[in-house]
Amino acid sequence: MVALLVFLLVVWLVCVVLGFVIKGLFWLVIVGAVLFVATAAAGYLKSKTGQR
Repeated sequence: MVALLVFLLVVWLVCVVLGFVIKGLFWLVIVGAVLFVATAAAGYLKSKTGQR
């Protein structure tokens, strides 16, 4: 599960970087940033509930 979360975080980070590099793809920055934050939050919440 952790490997999947790390993989998704890397994919979203690559999308954000590509959006910054390619000037016409600002929407990719927004989508990548939102998905990055959502994945990080889901991973944090999942790990927080599993540590009872």
